[in-house]
Amino acid sequence: MARRRTNQRRAVSPIRETTPATSSERRADAFRLYETKNDLPESTRREVVELLNARLADCIDLEGDCKQAHWNVKGPSFIALHKLFDDIHGAVDEYADLIAERIVQLGGIAEGTVGVVARRTTLVDYPLTLSKGSEHVAALSDALATFGRAVRMGIEEMNELNDADSADVLTEVSRGVDKWLWFVEAHQQ
Repeated sequence: MARRRTNQRRAVSPIRETTPATSSERRADAFRLYETKNDLPESTRREVVELLNARLADCIDLEGDCKQAHWNVKGPSFIALHKLFDDIHGAVDEYADLIAERIVQLGGIAEGTVGVVARRTTLVDYPLTLSKGSEHVAALSDALATFGRAVRMGIEEMNELNDADSADVLTEVSRGVDKWLWFVEAHQQ
């Protein structure tokens, strides 16, 4: 189930003279490609950017899940899991950076705002009431597995689009996620 967030408007300072862009204006800007001498066809770059932005949303969501687990874990394995979840968060942050930088290299716009992530993520909402280590292990292993599956599908999509470099970026992410999934699942065995 995708995350759903309610839009809450903040009071706008009277000093602000520009009108905030509408959702459709922001979306139109996001599909804009900047000029680049990258020799991939523009249609390929456009499709790759869209697919990578979908994985970027999942990746940023996964970062939040890792921190939620890190902050709230309790129990006999507290220190080990607290550190593990923080280490995973750091690695996932690097994966998000790799994906975002590839998007920009292709002339795209990396779409990583909280609002975009909340609308696009394919990860299920991380349960807020978990506290036991075993509960966080189960929830985070589910999130890692879901993200890993989406990344592997992305590798196939990049191969179909003949973008070996984007496939390589996702392969690096996939290897890392599989390693972290192994580390987390080891606490269930």
